[in-house]
Amino acid sequence: MRRVIKPELLTKESFKKYGEVISTENSASKIINDGFAKKHYELCVMDSNENNGKSTLHIYEAKKREFPLKISMLEKHPYFSQTFMPRSTKPFLAVLALGDEEPDLSTLKAFLTNGNQGVHYNKGVWHFPLISLEDNEQFIVIDRTDCAIQENKIEECIELELKEEIYLLNE
Repeated sequence: MRRVIKPELLTKESFKKYGEVISTENSASKIINDGFAKKHYELCVMDSNENNGKSTLHIYEAKKREFPLKISMLEKHPYFSQTFMPRSTKPFLAVLALGDEEPDLSTLKAFLTNGNQGVHYNKGVWHFPLISLEDNEQFIVIDRTDCAIQENKIEECIELELKEEIYLLNE
């Protein structure tokens, strides 16, 4: 069986089952630094403390994907959440599904950001790796570190190859 999915525009309402949309639009904010900055606070809350882990910040450099893109696998991080925020104002795509032991493909969705949005995946949400629409795009990624302490190590990522043929269009 072959399935084709098309992205829908990312909104807080359409994404809430999978996590949170990170955006300054309609966010709580306050003026700080003697009026020279505006702080948009608590846009998402990281879930990374499992087994004494801590939140850590990375920068990913992504390569442009070609479409139609075969969605051949999904992965999940069972013990921590993950946040992706573009450093540019270029849109990117996110493909996600719910499910416990395996992804529930009836919940499979693709979302297109508007370029000013990031995404925060809840702990345990199945997702396809980062989908950049441009070459060498940089993303700030926040997730968990075990602080290089053996006792803090956990199963970080579960990958599952999909049996169904699924293709993502970029339209």
